[in-house]
Amino acid sequence: MGMINAKNLIFEYIRRDEDGNVESINRAIDNVDIEVKKGEFVAILGHNGSGKSTMAKHINAILTPTEGTVWVNGMDTKNEDKIWDIRQTAGMVFQNPDNQIIATVVEEDVGFGAENLGVPTEEIWKRVEESLRAVGMLEYRTHSPNKLSGGQKQRVAIAGIMAMKPECIVLDEPTAMLDPIGRKEVIQTVMELNKREKVTVLLITHYMEEVIHADNVIVMDQGKVVMQGTPREIFSRVEELKQYRLAVPQVTELAFELRKNGLKIPKGILTVSELVEAISNIA
Repeated sequence: MGMINAKNLIFEYIRRDEDGNVESINRAIDNVDIEVKKGEFVAILGHNGSGKSTMAKHINAILTPTEGTVWVNGMDTKNEDKIWDIRQTAGMVFQNPDNQIIATVVEEDVGFGAENLGVPTEEIWKRVEESLRAVGMLEYRTHSPNKLSGGQKQRVAIAGIMAMKPECIVLDEPTAMLDPIGRKEVIQTVMELNKREKVTVLLITHYMEEVIHADNVIVMDQGKVVMQGTPREIFSRVEELKQYRLAVPQVTELAFELRKNGLKIPKGILTVSELVEAISNIA
């Protein structure tokens, strides 16, 4: 079994009136099967309301299935006895880093989660240093988080999760509130943690450029998985992605338009260097 497995997953938001009677039912996830292997970097794409953030909350057992099952490293998220083990295994990073940063000094904030787990003090400080170094924020360890940029705050939030030694990190639109520089910093950090630390990564996003280095991409729409494959496979299907109100990386769009106009360029161009090479080969 992989790090994350969802089988026949259904989740419904149920709205009730003041007497407890059901007013409406919104099916946010509709019979989804997903597998993420240990050490993989998997991205989930989808327009707002597609169900991708609801999916993320199941992996940390913030939500539990209406029907079906989600396993995290073999643990059933409906098993209340395993909740803390699940949350220690799969750390969660949310959109707004300010919601996860609580201390007035960076290093104290990074060590907070590990302290709550009962990790010995000497080990906590070792983990704090390792985690801050891993996200490129060691030199800011004695700074106030309030004086950091959005991208730096999010890297501190990731370090705080890393200090808890999770095997998997789930990032729920972690760059949604950041400028382009901050987005680049955070995604680079996530990629390095995946490659160097072998941490399983599940990235929820709607920014296409953030997923080109993922191992696999899952596209969701109206609570269903509608596309699945490598980034190159997914971005070869430009017109289909547009049907789901998703754009593609600008360079992929340019290559697509050049193909439409007769240039013999491969499908699924992901980077500028690939496009330059493809055009050079034509010449």
